[in-house]
Amino acid sequence: MDAFAVSVAAGIQVTALNSRHVARLALSFGFFQFFMPVVGWLAGRGLSKWLEAVDHWVAFGLLALIGGKMLWESFRPADDPARDPTRGWTLLVLSIATSIDALAVGLSLAFLEVSIWVTSLMIGVVAAALSALGAIFGSRLGRRFGVWAERFGGLVLVGIGVKIVLDHLT
Repeated sequence: MDAFAVSVAAGIQVTALNSRHVARLALSFGFFQFFMPVVGWLAGRGLSKWLEAVDHWVAFGLLALIGGKMLWESFRPADDPARDPTRGWTLLVLSIATSIDALAVGLSLAFLEVSIWVTSLMIGVVAAALSALGAIFGSRLGRRFGVWAERFGGLVLVGIGVKIVLDHLT
């Protein structure tokens, strides 16, 4: 659901969303949602306590940074060059931020009699599909509500980061 919400925010920010934007978001989010449980599963018990102690802070920091940047850019003139969160470092940071909790899931799955490959593949495919739908939905919101939708999207990203931290602190 985090990947879906972030995809909605990205779809809002891209002024002329096309199939390449959607594919980049879906493939990147889907891949990281697939890959992170595998990494967590491979890491095993040794790192689980350390990763669980900081994963929520890392996710919060990354989402707050991107959400804050999105809010900041929403106040810039409309004639500025188009911003594309489906490319480069922004896409990488968003992909990592939305999949850090999947790393912890992989650590948990290491103790169960579950095939990590089938489980991770299912997680990745569902995340990719929801990310594609989220981007399309966000684009429609962006066209309809303009800069207000972009500001709302930035607030959503920051809000997701805050929710992650609060969930771990309680």
